[in-house]
Amino acid sequence: MNALQPVPDRQIDITPTGEDYQIVKQVIELITLDYREQPSLEKIAAELGQSPTQLQKVFTRWAGLSPKAFLQAVTLDHAKRLLGHEQLPLLEASFEVGLSGPGRLHDLFVTHEAMSPGEWKARGGGLTMRYGFHPSPFGLALVMVTDRGLAGLAFADDEGGRDACFEDMARRWPNAQYVEDREATAPFIGRIFDPRRWSSEEPLRVVLIGSDFQVRVWQSLLKIPFGKAVTYSDVACDIGQPKASRAVGAAIGRNPISFVVPCHRALGKSGALTGYHWGLTRKRAILGWEAGKG
Repeated sequence: MNALQPVPDRQIDITPTGEDYQIVKQVIELITLDYREQPSLEKIAAELGQSPTQLQKVFTRWAGLSPKAFLQAVTLDHAKRLLGHEQLPLLEASFEVGLSGPGRLHDLFVTHEAMSPGEWKARGGGLTMRYGFHPSPFGLALVMVTDRGLAGLAFADDEGGRDACFEDMARRWPNAQYVEDREATAPFIGRIFDPRRWSSEEPLRVVLIGSDFQVRVWQSLLKIPFGKAVTYSDVACDIGQPKASRAVGAAIGRNPISFVVPCHRALGKSGALTGYHWGLTRKRAILGWEAGKG
């Protein structure tokens, strides 16, 4: 199927809704603030003005595990205990509290190519970028595609954040021509967040547009298996530059294809969550979503 061929809406199975994501986001933020209290489902629901039953249904449908199980996985004091005394990486610590399972799905398969150095130096000159905003499990998503495949995936916090999100991405390739075209981007959003459509027989086409160093870092990220994590130092060693952890961190922060090129699986030296261009709450949400899909 041509990368820009429209797909009927009925084939795009995006769950949960944007409203559901906002509820989940608030739950994660509350847990992050009150983890020492180990808040109960009833307390969380009361704080958010939701019924415990409805909150449980929304969160479990989204993550595949209950708020209580998610709380156990991401609570910072518990993670610090596992990381400090048992020297476990963060994701392994999460597995210790029951997020791992033998039925874990295979990863999001992609086939990728990189723009030539000359094309990258042109800063998007000669490229036509088609873009569209779509609902996703992690809020409003901006999808950007070229005739070669997916070039950008970013997130806006709400409808009011559309302009800032678009401008942030467009600054990466200021000389490109931008055309709003949701029909062109719909087939991509429909595949990215639907694990049933992750197949090595029909890989997602991705084009990496960056410096040679950035592209090598992003290619290294693509090797990280679903449900696993590495440190910046691991990535630096993988690309043959073990002393370049700081530069690797900067390149990871410039990754234009969130989720698909899994920069959320890169952790700090101690195994702790570090900065994420689209927010640490969203990073926790993505890691939790992946854990729940196992």
